[in-house]
Amino acid sequence: MSKKLWQKDIEVNKLVEQFTVGNDKEFDLLLAEHDVKASKAHAKMLEKVKLLNKEDLKKLLLGLDAIENQIKKGSFKIEDGVEDVHSQIELQLTRTAKEAGKKIHIGRSRNDQVLTALKLYLKNELTSISKQVEEVFGVFIKLSEQHKNVLLPGYTHLQIAMPSSFGLWLGAYAESLCDDMELLVAAYNICNKNPLGSAAGYGSSFPVDRQCTTELMSFEQMNVNSVYAQMTRGKSEKAVAIALASVANTLSKFSYDACLYLSQNFGFISFPEELTTGSSIMPHKKNPDVFELVRGKCNIIQGIPNQLTLLTNNLPSGYHRDMQLTKEVLFPTIQQLKNCLEILAFALPQMKVNKDILGDTKYAHLYSVDALNELVKKGIPFRDAYKQIGMDIKQGKFKKPAQLKHTHIGSINNLGTELIKKEFKKVRQQVK
Repeated sequence: MSKKLWQKDIEVNKLVEQFTVGNDKEFDLLLAEHDVKASKAHAKMLEKVKLLNKEDLKKLLLGLDAIENQIKKGSFKIEDGVEDVHSQIELQLTRTAKEAGKKIHIGRSRNDQVLTALKLYLKNELTSISKQVEEVFGVFIKLSEQHKNVLLPGYTHLQIAMPSSFGLWLGAYAESLCDDMELLVAAYNICNKNPLGSAAGYGSSFPVDRQCTTELMSFEQMNVNSVYAQMTRGKSEKAVAIALASVANTLSKFSYDACLYLSQNFGFISFPEELTTGSSIMPHKKNPDVFELVRGKCNIIQGIPNQLTLLTNNLPSGYHRDMQLTKEVLFPTIQQLKNCLEILAFALPQMKVNKDILGDTKYAHLYSVDALNELVKKGIPFRDAYKQIGMDIKQGKFKKPAQLKHTHIGSINNLGTELIKKEFKKVRQQVK
């Protein structure tokens, strides 16, 4: 049995150790580079406030540089018997920097150390996801413009409703990502606050300079109150999960549309055979597995905020070991969403659209509202015009208008694409 950095003279029971550590080491490796970054900032701050001398700082930074290189090369690992990534880094520092390595933990607790690395990790992942969302947004915009003049039936209650277009349909998902980006920005801002210096949640009697570490780690500001800094554990993860769930909602809804429109009963769109799968007994099948799996994965992602709520909402202030489990819930979710964004960015540009959909007579009644509006423009009261068109449809006399022209912003003939692009750019630039 190995001893922990916090352990005194009593050995930890093996069963207790296995249960409390669980799968944490696997997720901890994702925090390694961020713990190194935070440790460098902490060491520089300690030297600034005279709690370390310049020689100690030099040894610590050299040791941390060596660990950082291991991480980049993929050779860094948590040794058997070592509790977590934070202990592994401190252990290696004590081997290389000797007595200086034992000083790295001055003025900080495991609590704020973990929380700082976690926030740096979440900031980094939100930046990465924002770039992927931007890529998918660009594809939606490009396809929207490319097919803006190709008409498509619109539905309400899955009943034929009014004329739409591929431009309007695809542009809707682009604008949906604008709102998703708002939530990604909000989550990023919540994570962009430095908790280091809050120690175990009640500050420190050491004269730590929290503004110094805030600037060194490129946080926008700090979590000022040390108790609240600890309370952000769980809250930060939930904010991120809500943002991810919003993106997932957009991807799931689009994927449902894609599955529907790909079916033979609709036949609105198609994809190359390489993006579909066959059947073990039906030679004709081209199944939209990619979109079904995106839909399924994204539906699961939308449940993650609720999981985090159930995990954290009945806890009092202060740190509790329950918080360790937020990593098991959130970290795989981040990767799942990134995978979904990646496959859609690959698949969407290969979509082909059917340009002759509305020639089918079953779509004739799509134009009933446009015909009604033409009567209103001629001075017939709306309710009278409504009844007249209704009777024409019932008696088989209905004829669609000779011309279809929608002029307002956000309609089939005026997509407002530039406004959507401008809005997305304004929001996107807030995540650096």
